[in-house]
Amino acid sequence: MKRTVESGKTLLVDGPASVSVVSGIVEVFGSVLRSVKQVVVRDGKRVPFFVKETAIFGISLGENANVEEIDGDTIPSSWVKAFEELLNPHIRPFTVMVLGTVDSGKTSFCTFLINKLLNERKKVAILDGDVGQSEVGPPCTISYALVTKPVMNLYDLQARNAFFVGSTSPSESVDKMIEGSALLKQKVLADDPDSIIVNTDGWVEGDDAVTYKIQLVERLSPDIVFCMQQKDELASLLDALKKFRKVVVESPVAAKQRSGEKRRSSRELGYMKYLNGAKIRSIPLSWLKIEEDKLIGLCGNRRNIKQTTEIYRLIGMKPLNLAEFRDRIYMVIGKRRWINLDNVKKIEEATKKKVVVIHKGEEEGLLLALYDAEKSFLGIGSLREIDYKRRIMKIYTPVSENISIVAVGRVKLDENLKETTVSTEANQ
Repeated sequence: MKRTVESGKTLLVDGPASVSVVSGIVEVFGSVLRSVKQVVVRDGKRVPFFVKETAIFGISLGENANVEEIDGDTIPSSWVKAFEELLNPHIRPFTVMVLGTVDSGKTSFCTFLINKLLNERKKVAILDGDVGQSEVGPPCTISYALVTKPVMNLYDLQARNAFFVGSTSPSESVDKMIEGSALLKQKVLADDPDSIIVNTDGWVEGDDAVTYKIQLVERLSPDIVFCMQQKDELASLLDALKKFRKVVVESPVAAKQRSGEKRRSSRELGYMKYLNGAKIRSIPLSWLKIEEDKLIGLCGNRRNIKQTTEIYRLIGMKPLNLAEFRDRIYMVIGKRRWINLDNVKKIEEATKKKVVVIHKGEEEGLLLALYDAEKSFLGIGSLREIDYKRRIMKIYTPVSENISIVAVGRVKLDENLKETTVSTEANQ
């Protein structure tokens, strides 16, 4: 459909939708558009098209999409002032960090800053640290990209490198979040940008969240911290960040709050993007180093013969796989096999370690990160099967390079790349 919007108004489009600017002058997140063929608005996302000169739009709306016309510009004046803080800095590269709660508008603000800096002919890098709603890299990763032209959507960028956290929640992986962010910042510095924009996750409330964010800020040492507040949810964090230069910016009135289902759906689009063109690769386990393996126990040590024989006697079978870690023992048994819990307790008493029993097939769908021998990130995959008899791992992935290292995540995908429940230690 065609729609004419007068100067001074904003067209708010909720995806899934496709929008083209037929005529007129429009601004989106600091980027000026003239006769643009297509801007894609993903499901669960909202894009504001501010009309600077009366414009005609071509709009195609998907299921449950929406379009609304409002007066004025939805970009807060504090965003413009925030950008002015970045002009003519005495430090290069100038590092900016953006903090805020879930769906407060952090990604839109980062996009705005990037486009404004590009207008000033600055070389800009975006470090995306929101593992639950990754825009630049795959879900469950921290990633970065260099931006060379204006963007409407950070999702359209190609990740230059990534660090696999393996979880959609930073609270489950605080140390890895900090380690990965610091590591990628060093890699960004090697590309010599003028500015580094660091987007962060939305976990900001509660003592644990505040402690984590303080550690993250201290490790990344930004030159300025933009704190996006809706009410006073960052009060504790603002008080704690006394050593850093802070600027409070407003959350846009048009910020869209999304349900957990919408956020999950957004991640699933990310899995589809980074698994596009995937096929199943069968790789001998002997060729691989398995890391971060807390769900299937492949990277543990083999037990000594004496203890192994005793374990076999107690459980009444030879498991498909048996591995020992510092504080636990993993054993994999057939799908329809059963172990007496009293015998499991006897093994725990004898070894002083927690015993985790896994049935064959429970590994199916686990999200994997794939690396080469130098630990360079190659991409992601989904674990389809471990053939314990032949000692082969079957991975669904588009990665064609030689894979040397596999990190196992805490997220599971079904064959349609939808997130499913992962068994926890409590229900093993």
